[in-house]
Amino acid sequence: MKTKFPEDFLWGGATAANQLEGASDVGGKGLSLADVYTFDEKMPKEQWSDQWHLMTHKQIEEAQDPASKKYYPKRHGIDFYHHYKEDIALFAEMGFKAYRMSIAWTRIFPNGDELVPNEEGLSFYDRVFDELNKYGIEPVVSLSHYEMPLHLSTKYGGWVNRKLIDFFVRFASTVFDRYKNKVKYWMTFNEINCVTHHPYVSLGVIEENHPNIEQAKFQGAHHQFVASALATKACKESNPKAMVGCMVSYQLLVPYSCDPDDVQATVDKQRTSLFFTDVQARGYYPAYTAKMLAEKNVVLETEPEDEQIMRDYPVDYVSFSYYMSSAVSAHPERIEGAVGNLLTGGVKNPYLPTSDWGWQVDPKGLRTALNQLYDLYQKPLFVAENGYGALDVLEEGDKIEDDYRISYLKEHIKQVKEAIADGVDVFGYTSWGCIDMISAGTNQMSKRYGYIYVDQDDMGRGTKRRIKKKSFYWYKNVIATNGEQLD
Repeated sequence: MKTKFPEDFLWGGATAANQLEGASDVGGKGLSLADVYTFDEKMPKEQWSDQWHLMTHKQIEEAQDPASKKYYPKRHGIDFYHHYKEDIALFAEMGFKAYRMSIAWTRIFPNGDELVPNEEGLSFYDRVFDELNKYGIEPVVSLSHYEMPLHLSTKYGGWVNRKLIDFFVRFASTVFDRYKNKVKYWMTFNEINCVTHHPYVSLGVIEENHPNIEQAKFQGAHHQFVASALATKACKESNPKAMVGCMVSYQLLVPYSCDPDDVQATVDKQRTSLFFTDVQARGYYPAYTAKMLAEKNVVLETEPEDEQIMRDYPVDYVSFSYYMSSAVSAHPERIEGAVGNLLTGGVKNPYLPTSDWGWQVDPKGLRTALNQLYDLYQKPLFVAENGYGALDVLEEGDKIEDDYRISYLKEHIKQVKEAIADGVDVFGYTSWGCIDMISAGTNQMSKRYGYIYVDQDDMGRGTKRRIKKKSFYWYKNVIATNGEQLD
């Protein structure tokens, strides 16, 4: 029997407010964690992602200094704030059924600890949702996508401080009530497992404040688990028909060899992602938690009600980003290491090609990941991110021949279809970055993912013109045929 995508499958694309909105000084918006990342075109390539891993008080202070001459790309984005009608019209032209986006917490509560929300920020998202509704595009909205208020980091110490639970739930409840007739699908924390790799951007934790950074990471994660459960509760009270999901960065891991040590190392490493879905999808800490935390010298501070809150309000669905897989060895020092923005490190898999940024391309790994996650949780799955970053070339006649992107996406989407044939309940696919925007990890513009080219360089220079790439027309046809074109 020929497998088909469900008729109501949510085809679309994904973005994040901090990477595309810009207008950081408009409408009462406050500074977010992302707004203090800088970029210098003279910076050596190997330093592009350094800030993503570490942020210091000195860097934050300089970024808040009005006299600073440095360029902060995410404050400018691609100016979606003023171009949203044009951009959404292009999404509609491709036939999007869904648009995964985020609400900038700093537009609603500029500092994060206010009691009254910012009406200008709420009104902006009203306009965005109304524009999406005009074209029949379903918004899928992340509450926190690397853009928590900077003030909550500098004043309260980030998510290590339990007070952030209340601040987040106030924010979540505000937008749930405001948009309950406009948004059906929500996600709480984007790539929540990244707290273990990037504590500043995910938790607002400044590492130099914490001699035991592992304690800070997992204490912050615990507070986010509780906040996610309480947000799910608030969403159900506001709109019982709404669905709330978790979202993790899922990098499929495979043993480098059949050496039993490599196999066990892979199991241990994979748990660094599954730990987060285990808690949010099942509602409790998995059995291996005690050993894992003890090995990291972590002792969680919890309240008596936390356990019941998490059990009572697990998520409705599991969403994830998938870009690559990685091989794992118990003896990585003996093998050439894979270079790139890889969350779990790993070693090069000799059977896979790599992108310009060292990411190993493994479409079949997406099918495996979908099967793994569905076998574990038996909850609907949503592919929230999947894409190919590359140095696109704008040719004469406004042409971008991005066949490499088409090839990458085609092979991955085919594996989603295979997973559906396997019996996996997948209800949507939103490729990452449907329009070019600032890179999350390197703060570049030149690392492009979109179907739509934005005429802007790494330092923000350019006309901001939107130009359709070859992949624009390809994806339009994929959606129009509900994936039949892939056969």
